[in-house]
Amino acid sequence: MRGTHVGVRWAIAAGSVVLMVGLTACGSEKSGDDKAGDKAGEKSGQSGMSPLAALKLASQQTDKKNSAKVEGTTKMGEQNSQMSGSMDWADGIRANMSITQNGGAVASSPIAGKPMDARYTPDAMFLNMGDEFAAQAGGGKHWVKYDYDVLAQKAGPSGAFLKDQMQNNNPSRSVELLLATGKVKSVGSEDVKGVKATHYTGTVKVSEIAKMQSKELSQSDLDALQKQLESSGMDTETIDLWVDGENLLVKKREQATSNNGAYDSTVYYSDYGTTVTVTEPTSSDTVDFQDMLQQ
Repeated sequence: MRGTHVGVRWAIAAGSVVLMVGLTACGSEKSGDDKAGDKAGEKSGQSGMSPLAALKLASQQTDKKNSAKVEGTTKMGEQNSQMSGSMDWADGIRANMSITQNGGAVASSPIAGKPMDARYTPDAMFLNMGDEFAAQAGGGKHWVKYDYDVLAQKAGPSGAFLKDQMQNNNPSRSVELLLATGKVKSVGSEDVKGVKATHYTGTVKVSEIAKMQSKELSQSDLDALQKQLESSGMDTETIDLWVDGENLLVKKREQATSNNGAYDSTVYYSDYGTTVTVTEPTSSDTVDFQDMLQQ
């Protein structure tokens, strides 16, 4: 029994970060395709465009690519993680990731410092917790399944928000959030992994974030989500975006401070249009996170 309890703690600590790493961000509804934007997209570069016009074009062009390779780092208080892999957002989020976590809640666990495979489908995330977890708590099974519907039911407004983000998010949604604020500025051209890119920055008030979320959430859920965000001690979130000469997002950084410490996430995007194939782990090697909690 003790092994099961420890295993649940590992699963919670690991899953809470992996669900958020790189794939989720405070995003708004995607804007529809714009014929003028499509025509502008035939020209490379963003010179002469206002920051808002340039980011609208970047959102459209990035969204149309449907997939990309990603890598990045995320720090949440004392816990940090590194991730790399590829994702496809053509029809819900599908992704294969390798994620390594250290510090915080996972510091003393066997998963600390060890790369873990994560697979994302439109309905769930699967996390390979390793041999020690399988032996002590997984009943011989290595993978833990986190079902988005179950998370939405159990976690209330924040769970419903997470479900929406995991099913609908993609790189362009960070761009859309800045567009929704109406306050964006360009801070010049910079090199991003050998690629020349224009750097844009803006600050989002936490009190406004809930209002910018998916229409899939009810008004009561949005109100509750806003209260949760405000009670976290977070006042604002700063978003920095780098867009290359083909009007594609190549880097994003999100920073905020809350009662749990600083949040700092940086993600790089490359190889747009890459092929992504995600295969769910076999049921014989998978345990449902909900089943572990009930035990």
